Amino acid sequence: MQALQRMLWPKLARQLLGRPVTDPAPAVSAEVVAQLAARLEEGAQARLGRSLAIRQVDAGSCNACELEINALGNIVYDLERFGLRFVASPRHADVLLVTGPLTRNMKEALLRTRECTPEPCWVVAVGGCAVDGGLFKDSYGVEGGVSAALPVDLVIPGCPPTPTQLLEGLLALLEAQAPPRRDGAA
Repeated sequence: MQALQRMLWPKLARQLLGRPVTDPAPAVSAEVVAQLAARLEEGAQARLGRSLAIRQVDAGSCNACELEINALGNIVYDLERFGLRFVASPRHADVLLVTGPLTRNMKEALLRTRECTPEPCWVVAVGGCAVDGGLFKDSYGVEGGVSAALPVDLVIPGCPPTPTQLLEGLLALLEAQAPPRRDGAA
């Protein structure tokens, strides 16, 4: 027992007092982020007349995409200044941001979430798993990508996609939509 303690204490001390073994964060151009902010705000106001509300749905992911989505709220990206916000209820959402492969256990929940979301509603598949099931696609518990249950309006590829890619994808979604006609004509 004492020999084990003598071996563990130095290792524990090195771990606690040493520097973390991580890669540095990727460089983010403040100019690119500012340009994205202006374009996203303009697109959301033109299309919806207000900020874009996003409901994130995890359909069975490994949580790598969720980590990148959560990074959208940090001080570098600050999602709120872009006119984007996450909402707790699909009843308040404009976009369903779906991550992970569509698992059999989550298929019905995803369909119910879509039914609760008012129009206009866009479905965005985030990450390689949401596109086609990713490396889980041949698993018995996986239906495939999100498109196995819902029509997908936008795909943001990557494993996982970076926060900048997520912002660019949401911007592309807003810019691809024609502005609504105010005269009541179709």
